Amino acid sequence: MDFALTEDQATIRDAVADLAGKFDDRYWDEKDAAHEFPHEFYQAFAAGGWLGITIPEEYGGHGYGITEASILLEQVAASGAGMNGASSMHLSIFGMHPVIVHGSDELKQRTLPRIASGDLHVCFGVTEPGAGLDTTKITTFARREGDHYLVNGRKVWISKAMESEKILLLTRTQRFDESSRKTDGMTLFLTDLDRSKVDIRPIRKMGRNAVTSNELFIDNLEVPIEDRVGEEGEGFRYILDGLNPERMLVAAEALGIGRAALRTAVKYGNEREVFGRHIGKNQGIQFPLAESLARLDAAELMLRKATWLYDNGMPCAREANIAKYLCADAGFEAADRALQTHGGMGYSEEYHVARYFREARLTRIAPISQEMILNYLGSHVLGLPRSY
Repeated sequence: MDFALTEDQATIRDAVADLAGKFDDRYWDEKDAAHEFPHEFYQAFAAGGWLGITIPEEYGGHGYGITEASILLEQVAASGAGMNGASSMHLSIFGMHPVIVHGSDELKQRTLPRIASGDLHVCFGVTEPGAGLDTTKITTFARREGDHYLVNGRKVWISKAMESEKILLLTRTQRFDESSRKTDGMTLFLTDLDRSKVDIRPIRKMGRNAVTSNELFIDNLEVPIEDRVGEEGEGFRYILDGLNPERMLVAAEALGIGRAALRTAVKYGNEREVFGRHIGKNQGIQFPLAESLARLDAAELMLRKATWLYDNGMPCAREANIAKYLCADAGFEAADRALQTHGGMGYSEEYHVARYFREARLTRIAPISQEMILNYLGSHVLGLPRSY
């Protein structure tokens, strides 16, 4: 078993760390406080060609795998950019996978080169307030009318909708109670986010405020048939292709936040003096941070296994879910301990660990909660009765 990065992977790690490092913690604090999208950061990564890392070369990308994408996003988060930085480019990095695999040549030619160049912002419209994680219960409906569809419905927690020109939108084209299987009758589109037909309302939230999360109210949005991804009624199957990679990428981001928090805590432990000694000498400080290092390193091993399996075309659902679970817990725990190490100053914004804490907490909820991962492992891996 070879744990070494390839030459290309090491180059990606170092180059991304160098580029992300040009945007310091103060930059991210200011963007987060102002609720302002990090355009300068995004454009820097677009100019460097990083947004197309997994897009095929024929569409302007580099054609790398999920391992390279995870290395990229881990380094972004670890720079101190956290989820604000990662979320600004997350969907561009891998969210277009259903389009790459199932979209028409015309749709791919029309959209993928612009995504790879950074010219086209896209958001992902799946979650609904009445469905939550039960995606089969979505009610946003696309009714076919000749050469187009009319879409009506509501979506929630849609990241980057305020900045996006297009939306990768999952709808029903057959109602739930009319479908032979609950996963049938869903159709996926990559279409324009027409503001005259879609009311976008930002959600107030506790963190990651440089990238908006939004509610969408869709009223007679006209979608050309050319914007449909693959066949009508097969949308659920198409988005499944991206679920395991998404969990791996969020795992990488959680890992990166944990690394940033631990680095900040160690620096503070080496500098802060109380009772005539550096606080890092105290085992009450040192042991929790050392344990977080061990947990982050162990979680990284599972992540590397998961991405390797995926890139080699092997089953990886078990590993993807475990990687997300372990990285999210280890990242949040490291952020919590970093805040505790700073004492009262950790509760201020001066040392940045409060922002890490808020953003690390998100990874234990999205894109799937820790509890739902345990449900999956219990029923699909251990063979216990399904509880929902």
